[in-house]
Amino acid sequence: MNTLETYLKKHKQTIVYFYPKDDTPGCTIEAKDFNIHKEVFNKNDIGIVGISKDSEASHCKFIEKHHLSIDLIADEDLSLHKKFGARGEKNMYGKIVQWTIRSTFLLDQKWKIIKERRNVRANGHVEKTIEELDIK
Repeated sequence: MNTLETYLKKHKQTIVYFYPKDDTPGCTIEAKDFNIHKEVFNKNDIGIVGISKDSEASHCKFIEKHHLSIDLIADEDLSLHKKFGARGEKNMYGKIVQWTIRSTFLLDQKWKIIKERRNVRANGHVEKTIEELDIK
């Protein structure tokens, strides 16, 4: 299992995005969109890493089912979620629960946050990220 540090060393910058759960509608849209646009990021020496609290086994099934070529990290102990503040309360059917805050960070190789977006929507997220970074 690779760590986030391993991925950060592979590129000048890395998109790190936190998502709630493998193979759910919004998370699948987001992962597929990052996958489709992976080459745009790679041409600009920007890697992509998705992080959720799902297990490695869950990630493998998700990757295989949707033919993903982006990297995913299992953060089952939520340590990365907490480090980036990507965990918080959500009102779910009248009950307050702890949930992953869909967030995206652009990091350099030394973990410095260059850009961040929180509470993003899955639809159009990747396109908006490309636009904000002004990459083609």
